Amino acid sequence: MDYLKHNRLVWNRQSSRNCIWSLPVDSSIVAKARQGEWKVLLTPSLPVPRSWFGDLRGRRVLCLASGGGQQAPVLAAAGARVVSFDLSEEQLAKDAMVAERDGLPIDCVQGNMTDLSCFGDGCFDLVFHPSANSFVADVRPVWRECHRVLRGGGALLAGFNNPAVFLFDHDEADRTGTLVVKHGLPYADATSLSAQALAQRREKAEPLQFSHSLDEQIGGQIEAGFAIVGFYEDRSTTAGSSARCHRYPWRPARSGPQSRKAPATGIQHIMQTDETISDKSPAFNFMRAPAPLLPRPPG
Repeated sequence: MDYLKHNRLVWNRQSSRNCIWSLPVDSSIVAKARQGEWKVLLTPSLPVPRSWFGDLRGRRVLCLASGGGQQAPVLAAAGARVVSFDLSEEQLAKDAMVAERDGLPIDCVQGNMTDLSCFGDGCFDLVFHPSANSFVADVRPVWRECHRVLRGGGALLAGFNNPAVFLFDHDEADRTGTLVVKHGLPYADATSLSAQALAQRREKAEPLQFSHSLDEQIGGQIEAGFAIVGFYEDRSTTAGSSARCHRYPWRPARSGPQSRKAPATGIQHIMQTDETISDKSPAFNFMRAPAPLLPRPPG
């Protein structure tokens, strides 16, 4: 089974139904962000510390697997030049709608978060990556690609699940509120569930997920070349499943680390090219096929 195709179609369907992660911000939120009053989420409920962003004006930000018309428009309204990169064209369409409605500088690119080859090295000042890497089988390429596309000293803000969440039978928890350990780790829906449970997952239009160990999540970032300089935990208290794209209740903590790429100076030698988003980019450009970013103008 092509899990990426399945997840793309599921997220398209969830987005068309306006699930909780597919409700675009309204113009009043954009207006407040333009005045400096804004917040965004990496995890279900706790806003990311504003100190993690610094001054966003003119900074080049990649919103990775972050479509839905929520985070990218807010960061663009706060002054960033944003690229929204997502597997789901419906999620990207939400960002595109807000960008067109409110005149925001957002480029939208469709693709798989493990492959950012359409971007040159050192293109971005910041990568904003909400809890989404449980939808890919291998997370380490995500960290390597994030490191490659960031300039020296750039920041990665990422959310991810505590892997313990995948131990439990969430269908049982939905029914009874009781956590029952059912699965081993590593976990993958496609191989850990029974044929009947997997068929039900497909019928409910739920995305297929994969567990990733803390070694893969945190160690993988360090291995890619990042230094962890900030960290917080969050929990979801949402009950029931009708309003959610995928299940969150009774889950252990979700994490939101801040990582920094070392500057290309001193004893660490980081190869970079001087490529970035063209200053002549339109306010919105939806690219279905990956396209290379243009070189930085001289001066």
